[in-house]
Amino acid sequence: MVSDNVTLDGLVYGGRDGLLGESLTGLDLDVSRADRQILRELARRVAELASHPSQSETRDLWVRHNALENVRPLVVCEPEYGWSEIFPPSALRCGGRLARKWELFLREEIHRGAELLDDSVIVSELRVPYVRDDLDWGVTIETTGGEHGGAFTWDAPIKSVEDIDRLRVPEISVDRERTEFLLNVARETFDGLLDVRLATRWTPLFPMTKNLALFRGLEQTMFDMIDAPELVHRIMAFERDAYLAMLDRLEDEDLLSPNNDGAYVGSGGYGWSDELPQPDFGGVVRAADLWGHSESQETVSVSPEMFAEFVLPYQIPILERFGLNCYGCCEPLDARWHLVETIPNLRRVSVAPRSDRAFMAEALGGRYIMSIKPDPADLAMSCFDEKWVRSQLRRDLEAARGCRIELIMKDNHTIGNEPERAARWVRIAREEIDRL
Repeated sequence: MVSDNVTLDGLVYGGRDGLLGESLTGLDLDVSRADRQILRELARRVAELASHPSQSETRDLWVRHNALENVRPLVVCEPEYGWSEIFPPSALRCGGRLARKWELFLREEIHRGAELLDDSVIVSELRVPYVRDDLDWGVTIETTGGEHGGAFTWDAPIKSVEDIDRLRVPEISVDRERTEFLLNVARETFDGLLDVRLATRWTPLFPMTKNLALFRGLEQTMFDMIDAPELVHRIMAFERDAYLAMLDRLEDEDLLSPNNDGAYVGSGGYGWSDELPQPDFGGVVRAADLWGHSESQETVSVSPEMFAEFVLPYQIPILERFGLNCYGCCEPLDARWHLVETIPNLRRVSVAPRSDRAFMAEALGGRYIMSIKPDPADLAMSCFDEKWVRSQLRRDLEAARGCRIELIMKDNHTIGNEPERAARWVRIAREEIDRL
């Protein structure tokens, strides 16, 4: 079995797509009349919020920001697991499983537009994903723990070099009949209120070192880089070739969807851009028409030299196929920036909580988006310390003067069971931006 909190996917649909990134396997794709009425009430409110002129104004800011124009810093707060504290199961009124997923999505959008008030753009749209099977890499990851996004352990399946032969390139299997049924259910449910479209986010994440750690174990991977370097190279080469083959399949079967809109790209920020798709776009989305993204959080403790040997050479052949790229997540990039900046079409760079803000600001300047990640612990503590939050945001903004700044609060496992904290953080961020 593979626990819900572990995926070897790397090609999954993500957050604001109406199904919250969850598998549709075994889901009853239907909505009752009572649930439909509830959903339509919520959809009507989303449509009202989306029609406000401020939404198009914010969208235009994202377009300019992503084009490296010097606009005001943009603010995003993504509560993640904290959404369950804002909308616990008891707050949902729908009875069916599919309806409850859509209900939660709509309530989150309403909360963003009416309470959170960050720079997320509310659109009168519901994106419906393809119904597909999970990806199978040929091995099983047995996990212990991991409930509610917590820590877990696992039994790594690749015990020896011979076990690498068990890996296989995952098949992308789409159930087109059930996909069409789901699409029709959504259209009937939200007719006249929301624009329903088929748009799976086969997210270009490619978590190559996460997969490597799951295959071999994180600690063992560290030893392997010294004791068995050829084993590491062989696994990474297999992953590179597998992801390239999957990209080919997605392009050939017209399964990719644009992400130059309200899609959450990289590890923060939205994809609104008029630089994508490419000028020669003919209607079938290619990797070149998309934002791409990769990172290597699992190798945060290895040297730049080892990163240059074992990681980046396998990521670049994938990333060079994309029109614009994002890099990084929770790992500081300070020591390896001279390597990361060689990535083709690099545009958005993650500046993690433990990064040297001043160094990264000087390195990025106005040439890249500086995607600053404040510490999510600020929202998780037993007491929300507004003075501390303000001081940290002020430090970040002052260090990044002259850069193309976005503040992305994410990776929240809890918001202290105080739903208002997220909105308070946004308010403080806006005040500090105004002060600057």
